[in-house]
Amino acid sequence: MPQKPDVAGLSEFLKPLNEIIVKANSMTEGKRSDFSNHLKAASDSLSALAWIAYSGKGCGMSLPIAHVEESWQAAEFYNNKILVEYKNKEPDHIEWAKALKELYLPGLREYVKTFYPLGPVWGPAGSPALCNSSSSKGKCPAQSPAAPPPPSKCLFSCDTSSLQPKTGMSAVFQEISSGKPVTAGLRKVTDDMKSKNRVDRSGVVSTTERAPHVNTSLAAKATPPKFELQMGRKWVVENQIGNKSLVIADCDSKQSIYVFGCKDSVLQVKEKVNNITVDKCTKTGIVFKDVVAAFEIVNCNRVEVQCEGSAPTISIDNTGGCQLYLSKDSLEVSITTAKSSEINVLVPGESPDGDWVEHNLPQQFAHCYKDGQFVTSPVSHSGG
Repeated sequence: MPQKPDVAGLSEFLKPLNEIIVKANSMTEGKRSDFSNHLKAASDSLSALAWIAYSGKGCGMSLPIAHVEESWQAAEFYNNKILVEYKNKEPDHIEWAKALKELYLPGLREYVKTFYPLGPVWGPAGSPALCNSSSSKGKCPAQSPAAPPPPSKCLFSCDTSSLQPKTGMSAVFQEISSGKPVTAGLRKVTDDMKSKNRVDRSGVVSTTERAPHVNTSLAAKATPPKFELQMGRKWVVENQIGNKSLVIADCDSKQSIYVFGCKDSVLQVKEKVNNITVDKCTKTGIVFKDVVAAFEIVNCNRVEVQCEGSAPTISIDNTGGCQLYLSKDSLEVSITTAKSSEINVLVPGESPDGDWVEHNLPQQFAHCYKDGQFVTSPVSHSGG
């Protein structure tokens, strides 16, 4: 079992994985194709493999299990697009999207949970150093027999539902089909246990106040904030609460930005990037220069976005309340909305010192059947 490497050794060990992720990201750039969502889903999911870089608290990463789940959240955005696009059309694409998800959830997650829940296991000091087969020309020491085996084929293909204890109605049906008497194990109710004979019950409603219920599930699900560049290609900004000084300055057009679960925060992007995705954010502001591909807003509430440069596409999906400020260079942008409301777009006035001109995007439409087809037009409300 090799000893824990230093920073340089770990970087060299992860170099092949990083090269694959960089190559996969490069395939998502450029002109969009019919399989753009497939490529983005596969490319974003590869960051889950970096769980092996976890080296303990303070390393800037979540625990391996959480890292796999969080990495898949970014890929699932595009994976869900595949499921929607090809629903009731081409089942091969649906099966591909489902297989990709199963590869990570539960596949990789269960493997990490079983063997490496707290990260890779390293040998004590004095053990052989970590070996990179690409640079050591086949001189790596033999693997320790104590290392856990790789996941079996059953990890991804076998039905493990029978191995799990049944709960709910499944447990009831299992008990009935077991052949045991239905009343076996039931306690006999004596006369003193019946409600009408119990002295501790009365028809008077007690005025004693109950202790307030404390919901601990929210605290248990709370995740730490994250602000980091993963594998040199993807900026991840997650769970930022009340932070209005978030700035990404050192970025380039080959990098993407994923903003998730932020509230009452402001993010500034100083340079051109490939694409920006804002997911499940509330009362959050985004100021960016330019994007090469698209700016996407999904599952958000009361967000404000300002484009200071240009953007070919801005999509708004399942969002309630969005203020979109466009610059003169971005007036030719294509804006796509779906299942969204209260979308206001503000454009510069005709004069340099003029006020912003606000335009409300319609959220209600009328569909009329004319000449053998439906004609759709936005509904306008007049106070006259």
